Amino acid sequence: MKAPGGIFRSLRNSNYRLWAAGALVSNIGTWMQRVAQDWLVLTQHSASAVGAVMALQFGPQLLLVPWTGFAADHFNQRKLLIATQAAMGMLALTLGSLTVAGVVQLWQVDVLAFLQGCAAAFDAPVRQTFVAELVGDEDLPNAVALNSTSFNAARMVGPAVAGMTIAAIGTGWAFVINGASFAAVLLSLLRLRISELRPNARAARAKGSFLEGLRYVWGRADLKTILVMLFLIGTFGLNFPIFISTMAVGVFHADARAFGLLSSIMAIGTTAGALIAAGRGKIGFGSLLPSAGIFGFGCLLGALAPGYWFFAGALVVIGVAALTLTNATNSLMQLSTEPSMRGRVMALRIGIALGGTPIGAPIVGWVADTCGPRWALGVGAASGFAAAAVAGCFLVRQRRNADVEGND
Repeated sequence: MKAPGGIFRSLRNSNYRLWAAGALVSNIGTWMQRVAQDWLVLTQHSASAVGAVMALQFGPQLLLVPWTGFAADHFNQRKLLIATQAAMGMLALTLGSLTVAGVVQLWQVDVLAFLQGCAAAFDAPVRQTFVAELVGDEDLPNAVALNSTSFNAARMVGPAVAGMTIAAIGTGWAFVINGASFAAVLLSLLRLRISELRPNARAARAKGSFLEGLRYVWGRADLKTILVMLFLIGTFGLNFPIFISTMAVGVFHADARAFGLLSSIMAIGTTAGALIAAGRGKIGFGSLLPSAGIFGFGCLLGALAPGYWFFAGALVVIGVAALTLTNATNSLMQLSTEPSMRGRVMALRIGIALGGTPIGAPIVGWVADTCGPRWALGVGAASGFAAAAVAGCFLVRQRRNADVEGND
């Protein structure tokens, strides 16, 4: 069922329009950097090295959860976003300068990826909960979905542009362009109409606030189930840089342009999934089970792909399922959580979903190097099927409890 106001209803809000415009430009640069970084490491080293860089980049999402959640719930969110976005822009320019100068080494990529991960760990929960300040709770699911649409529309453009940039003028310039793109989102944050923001309730500063957040989540079976699903898929399934790069180079022997095109094609699926979510009204837990199952099926299709274009089609299926799942978990967790707890709950969500990468990425990279890229995709398929099983068990227990209460 479509919600009143249509798919793009959040764009009626002037602050959200300004934020979305700046974010779109920055997102294109972000995808350029992701593709360029994977290409740089894979072509000069190995899939295991790509996994190690991913581990360093996403590890801080879990390691820093006690502090990132605290910051999101206690500090001014707009000012914190300005600081994190500026830091990420400077780090991208640093990597670009080293690469353009021809002096970049793997350890430098590792260090900068870790620092980028630290900045992103503080940025992500604030950026996700800041949407509620822009549009309010009524349009929150729609705004979350439109954010994902922007991110994945950029995913269609960024990787293709990165591939052309790498081929034409070199990998380093993709990093430089990303660093410059952060100016757009910084400008949008500085030009927001402060009087029209809807500030979330700020939590009182007290010791043990992170433990309070953990206790809150532990007491909620629905939130725990979502986090287990996100851990499974985030750790072993959302390793697209490894899946796409190793299949492109190792199986289909593609060049930089064809590699970038695969990431752009996958974005067709993720953008479609985000638009489907934007057009929905009420978000239900029941949508998580089929999304996880379809994700596993898509990875299985990719693992068995006989050729480049069949693999590209499988990436579309994976993209639709992945975005449907992640958007639903985002909206469900925010809307069912007390406003003063949202920052900590969302930091935990992001930490679990992305923080498992230090575990999964090296394992998946090792599988790709040792057994082949197709087996690595098989690991992703297993993660989707396992997450679907977890959702199924929760729904069965929920139905049994409802039947027991109905008979009392």
